[in-house]
Amino acid sequence: MEPMSELGKDFFSAQPSLELIKRVTRSAHSNAVDLHKFTDDVLAHLDKSSPDDLLKVGIGLYIIGRVAEAVEKLQGAKDCQEKYMILGFAQRACGHYEEALASLQKSLSFKADALVVAMEKVATLIKAKDLDGAQQALDACSNYNGVSAEYHYQQAQIKEAQGLHADAVKHLRKALTLAPDHADALFMLALRADLVGNDDEAIGYYKQIIASGRSSVNVWLNLSILYEDHGDYDKASTCIEAVLSAFPSHPRALLFRKDINSSKTMYFDEEREKKLSRKNQILETPISDFELSVRSRNCLKKMSILTLGDLLNISEAELLSYKNFGETSLREIKAILDTKGLGLGMALDDKHFAKKAVPEPTHEEDQGLLSKPVDDLQLSVRARKCIQKLNIRTIGDMTRTTEAELLGCKNFGVTSLTEINKALGNIGLSLRNLD
Repeated sequence: MEPMSELGKDFFSAQPSLELIKRVTRSAHSNAVDLHKFTDDVLAHLDKSSPDDLLKVGIGLYIIGRVAEAVEKLQGAKDCQEKYMILGFAQRACGHYEEALASLQKSLSFKADALVVAMEKVATLIKAKDLDGAQQALDACSNYNGVSAEYHYQQAQIKEAQGLHADAVKHLRKALTLAPDHADALFMLALRADLVGNDDEAIGYYKQIIASGRSSVNVWLNLSILYEDHGDYDKASTCIEAVLSAFPSHPRALLFRKDINSSKTMYFDEEREKKLSRKNQILETPISDFELSVRSRNCLKKMSILTLGDLLNISEAELLSYKNFGETSLREIKAILDTKGLGLGMALDDKHFAKKAVPEPTHEEDQGLLSKPVDDLQLSVRARKCIQKLNIRTIGDMTRTTEAELLGCKNFGVTSLTEINKALGNIGLSLRNLD
């Protein structure tokens, strides 16, 4: 890695080329010291207002993540391909997709690489969720099929966004045959392998990115999670320390370090987990699986009692208070529960049966929110894996789950819990509280 001091001198002494911009970006984001130094350099030039200075300051602001300010500065900068390329990137980061496309187009007037511009336009359309437009733009570059790794990477992005995961993987593999160290393709393949449970394959891709010298904080963090899932806590710790050595105050890395240290001392009772799993299967058995009279079945349905677990959260008195529900129906239900060693109202006294039904929301909008798939929360890979193990499929299922249940899942730590609480809080919901 080139010294930030030398790169900074080159950056501010003359008009920075796109290649220099890439090198400065990699160096600035390699560790907290270099990022802080480059930020100071950018801010030292902030008050300069010549078109040449506005170009450097605007690009510098984009590199350090102050994208809205970057757009403002670059609009007054001298016209050149670097201006319009970085302006397009900054506008895209701000969500101004039409403006970004226009800026990228203008860069062609200053001899910007046509393929690079075309691929950035496709990336912008994907970001704007205009998948049809992105595909049309990519089809216009079909002469790069089998020639350009970036062409196949963008094809993979479109297929992934369309839910065509197998097609996405094919294009990613093609991209790697053309450019074996394509870091974005490797990262995307690693995520896909991780999501489908091919942990060894995912680890291999992350290690390949690191070997190429183009690793990022997310690569190290994701790799640490995989190692921890495999019980390889020393390797997981090594990954976390690699992040913290560069960014000592990185909040997620600090939380992951706590999770790993907790995992080292955590005792996992496999037999207990099997028993709990069997118990949960019993509790999730649908009422419709049992022979009940029409009256009993109808009453339970109207009361939103659909599983054996639901029966454990209601008392005899509550059942009998329901219209048309009598002693005959009560005896039927008790007989079913007796065969499973269960009883009405058990969960009201025994807190570890955490399947208590919550009242259905009264507004159709709320009902629709709770019925949405939990994937809509856009959780990390680790959090998704754990909630899959707990058979949590909808946001409503999540709100009926306690923190203790989540933390009881192997390898689920405080970091994932914080993430879920934040995601639910953003939509006005929360995990179930037993207090």
